[in-house]
Amino acid sequence: QVQLVESGGNLVQVGGSLRLSCVASGRVLSYNVMSWYRQTPGKQREWVAASDSGGLTNYADSVKGRFSASRDNAKNTVYLQMNSLKSEDTAVYYCNIRNLEGDYWGQGTQVTVSS
Repeated sequence: QVQLVESGGNLVQVGGSLRLSCVASGRVLSYNVMSWYRQTPGKQREWVAASDSGGLTNYADSVKGRFSASRDNAKNTVYLQMNSLKSEDTAVYYCNIRNLEGDYWGQGTQVTVSS
């Protein structure tokens, strides 16, 4: 089992920045992919970014150039730096980790971008 705890969500104005953090504990395993998803009411959960333990990262087109994922493997932590935030970035952001033993989710952190 893996437990994930996200933090960093907040209310921010359009054009502002936030950094989300996600700390994993438990059987993280040496190879894993840590990802960020987001969800708004009535919509499906949307993939935002992914970072594997080898350092490869990928981004959804909607956030490319504005969001940056990074990780500290020693701390089992993944970050999501969000810049130039738009109102459409408002959502609950979820952390996900996938390894050879399973697929795990955090409880989510609310990001609200106001104009």
